[in-house]
Amino acid sequence: MSSPPHTDPSTEVPRPLGELISDIAGDLSTLLRQEVELAKAEVRDTAKKAGRGAGMLGGAGFAGYFVVLFLSIALWWAIGDATGLGLSALIVAAIWAIIAAILAVVGKKELASVRGLPRTAETVQEIPNAIKGHEEQNR
Repeated sequence: MSSPPHTDPSTEVPRPLGELISDIAGDLSTLLRQEVELAKAEVRDTAKKAGRGAGMLGGAGFAGYFVVLFLSIALWWAIGDATGLGLSALIVAAIWAIIAAILAVVGKKELASVRGLPRTAETVQEIPNAIKGHEEQNR
């Protein structure tokens, strides 16, 4: 195997500035294209996994619904042995009405506490000063 010919850097002809800038722009363009393709591939992979996970959670919720339904029927039947099926159905319905009311109140309080993206909003407002070189005005 022969070694490549040794070239003396002092004998190389310097490349024109325009050619160097063109090479840099081409390399940067290639790099950006590759990064965009990588991001697309990662998003596709993440979306597939998220979709499968969401589907499984949906299935679990559906199965959980049936568990609650049949437990409610069993409770209705058990209470019905002591009070009659009509009254026991009203008792089970009242229990579910209380649960629904509690969940609604707690859910409404949670939604009222949502404040969006306060930290992101704050940092986005700092960008103009940072671009101008006046970061100290952000403090």
